[in-house]
Amino acid sequence: MARETTVIPSTADASRISPENGVIDVTRLRVALARLARKLRRHEMLGLTPTQLAALATVEQSGPLRLGDLAAAEGIAPSTLTRLVAVLEELGYVRRDADPKDARASTLAITAEGHATMERLRAENSALLTQRVMLLTPQQRAALADALPALEALADPDPAPQRPARG
Repeated sequence: MARETTVIPSTADASRISPENGVIDVTRLRVALARLARKLRRHEMLGLTPTQLAALATVEQSGPLRLGDLAAAEGIAPSTLTRLVAVLEELGYVRRDADPKDARASTLAITAEGHATMERLRAENSALLTQRVMLLTPQQRAALADALPALEALADPDPAPQRPARG
C-alpha cells in the first residue's frame, strides 16, 4: 500500500519532516539540489563561463542549429550570442557552416574538440559525484537509488502528470 505524501512549501514546520511520515519540504529539496549543482559546477570548466558551457551543450545536443535558434534555446540576446559564439569558435569547440536552406544564414555545429571537451567535463562531474556518493552511508545510497526515478521526473522539461495507481 502506498503511503500518503505531503508537500510543504517551506521549512516552517521542520518538526514534521521525516522520511517515515512522507513529508517533503520543497525548500530543503531546492537548497540541496542547488548546492549539489554548485559543487558540480565548481570544477574546472576549461575556461568557459556557465553560459558558454550551456550553449556548447545545446549545440552538441540539438545542433547543427541556426544562431537564432540557439539564442532562443538559451534565452540570450543575439548580441550576447555573437560574442559567445566567437569565443567558442576561437577555442575550436564549434564551427559555422552555411545554412543549405538559406544562403544568408549559417548554422552552428560542434567540432570534435567540442565533443571531447564535453566528454571530459562529464567524466570530471561523474568522478566528483561518485566520490560524494561514496561518502554516504549504505542506507543513504539505497535511498538515493530509490529516489532516482523521482529526481529524473523532476528534471524532465515537460513532465506528464502522474495519476494515482488504482488498486
